[in-house]
Amino acid sequence: MTVDNSRAYRVFRWANAVILGGIVIVTLYPFVNIIARSFSDENAIRSGQVNLFPRGFTFTTYQYVLSDPTFWTNYRNTVVYTAVATVIAIVLTTCYAYVLSKKHLRGRKLLIGIAVFTMFFSGGIIPNYVLITGIGLRDSIWAVVLPNAINVFNLLVMKAFFEGLPVELEEAAAIDGMNTYGILLRIVLPLSKAVIATMLLFYAVAFWNSWFAAFLYMSQSDLFPVTVFLRNLIAGATTATSVGADANDLTVAANITSVTMVLTILPIVGIYPFVQRYFVSGVMLGAVKG
Repeated sequence: MTVDNSRAYRVFRWANAVILGGIVIVTLYPFVNIIARSFSDENAIRSGQVNLFPRGFTFTTYQYVLSDPTFWTNYRNTVVYTAVATVIAIVLTTCYAYVLSKKHLRGRKLLIGIAVFTMFFSGGIIPNYVLITGIGLRDSIWAVVLPNAINVFNLLVMKAFFEGLPVELEEAAAIDGMNTYGILLRIVLPLSKAVIATMLLFYAVAFWNSWFAAFLYMSQSDLFPVTVFLRNLIAGATTATSVGADANDLTVAANITSVTMVLTILPIVGIYPFVQRYFVSGVMLGAVKG
């Protein structure tokens, strides 16, 4: 009897399927519930009747949000901010991590220490605000992009990945006359698609969901990202609930959080399947033999 046909292996497969199925249900239920709530009316939400399917189906809140031209302006801002910030962040993080991965670099420990220090200590909100204002970045895209251009955790992850690449590949390229930039662009980066794709997703999600920096450094509503717009929308809906309003306003106030979540996560959920395949480890197996 082979292992595949043994009773113990069949029991393991069934148990594995049951456990994984349970994990899938527990994971997906909150998302399905949020989507159902976003299409439900105020009475059904407040009475707790909404589970997997909408109750009192309505587009009121979606119409309320999507009919506002400011929403589309802020949504465009978010796309631009996220794209620019992610490109800058991945370029700076990759260059810094590649440099730190070289053990022969003079002052390497000092550079690593400076990076790690910033993980635990910062100037605080007021000094940062004074700095951003003093150098003229307030009310501009750079106030959102530059202060968070390098995430130290992502930097250390990329550094560790580069340290794991076979030194022989770079040595062979150097013997063939390739300089440092050529080695990085033509040897290292093509072998680093997995970690770069992961870092791209990490940075994109972080910048897409970021709202506090824009809320702090920007005073013009046409410069806000969509997260600030939706934050203000939630605040306004909460006020409408507390002071009393008509039926449509109450429906908006009841499920504005659900609609906010749906509209915010859709782009990231759409992007994830395209980069998920790069998360598989072991891309260097067999690159160097002997």
